[in-house]
Parts: sequence; structure tokens; C-alpha cells
Amino acid sequence: MNPESTGRPTVLFLCVHNAGRSQMALGFLTNLAGDRAVGLSGGSEPADAVNAVAVAAMAEVGIDLAGRRPQRWTDEVLGAADVVVTMGCGDSCPFVPGTRYEDWPLDDPAGRDLDAVRPIRDEIERRVRALLADLGISVE
Repeated sequence: MNPESTGRPTVLFLCVHNAGRSQMALGFLTNLAGDRAVGLSGGSEPADAVNAVAVAAMAEVGIDLAGRRPQRWTDEVLGAADVVVTMGCGDSCPFVPGTRYEDWPLDDPAGRDLDAVRPIRDEIERRVRALLADLGISVE
């Protein structure tokens, strides 16, 4: 799927456990872009659940991650992405030629308290907003 055929860019957020950073980024993209973009996320070694502190941090800004479940990325999901954003998965992150890639070097919220996760959340929001603007999607 590409933006020319659907009119909506597809953004895939990848990290190792798909439990923190990539889930927060997906939450922001979905909340900010609505139906003007398609958001996906995945991990190379998915955790059993989304990080509870990430869920709490996002709840503070009105985004509910409580029902989300970490999942492994698939070739189908990779092939659908117009933009792949990697966050700390290093060599385990897949590469698809011809796909736009961005690497966001962000701290992992795992093992951190809410006060330490808030700045990570806020930086993810800033980067998602900048990505959406770059994709021509205006947000408030």
C-alpha cells in the first residue's frame, strides 16, 4: 500500500519488545492523524504486555493504550509501510529497499518510573508531530 493509491501514508513503528516506545508512537499517530494516516507497530521479540508505566504516561495525555498487545512484525506489515521508524532494535530491525526509514534514538521506558517516562513520551509526541508535518498531515 502506498500513499498514491490509498491517499494515506502507512507508518510502521518498530522496537524490540513492542511494549513502550513503538506503542506510544502508534498511539500519538493514531490520535493526531485520525484517518489521514495508517499506523502500525511491531517488535522483534514482543513482550507479553504493554509497559504499564507507558500506559499510565499516555493516559495522562488522554491516549488509552490499555487494550493494546505487543506483536511481532511480519513481512506483510513491512511491505505495507511507506515509512518505517525504528527505535532501538538495531541489527534486529528489518530493512526493505525503497522504503523510507527513520531511526529515533530514544530511551527505553522499561524499568523506569513515571517521572522518567514522561520526557520520553513528550519526545515521541514531538517526533510524531514532525513526521506527520513532513508527510503533509496537519495537526492541531
